[in-house]
Amino acid sequence: QVQLVESGGGLVQAGGSLRLSCAVSGRTFSSYAIGWFRQAPGKEREGVSCLSISDGTTYFKDSVKGRFTIARGNAKNAVYLQMNNLKPDDSAVYYCAATPYGTDSYRWSEPDEYPYWGQGTQVTVSA
Repeated sequence: QVQLVESGGGLVQAGGSLRLSCAVSGRTFSSYAIGWFRQAPGKEREGVSCLSISDGTTYFKDSVKGRFTIARGNAKNAVYLQMNNLKPDDSAVYYCAATPYGTDSYRWSEPDEYPYWGQGTQVTVSA
């Protein structure tokens, strides 16, 4: 099994920054893909970004390109989502998720591709 714990959410003004952390424990980490998703009230869960641990490929939702980055921590058991120039539309509960099956440009943003999920962390961006 894989356990995921998110942290780093909070309230920030538009234009501000937050860094979300996803602490990963459990089974072997090196072959996984770690994705970040978000879900706002009344909306479907959507993929925000993903990091393929095996080859370092990154993926981003179009609306966050140039503002968000994703990276693995030095300790190798954490993945970070750095969010800059935040907008009110970025407000949501953010989840990290893991898949041991790899990913690609077609699958990374599909929630059903990820069998392991964290509990979520709230991000609120005020105008």
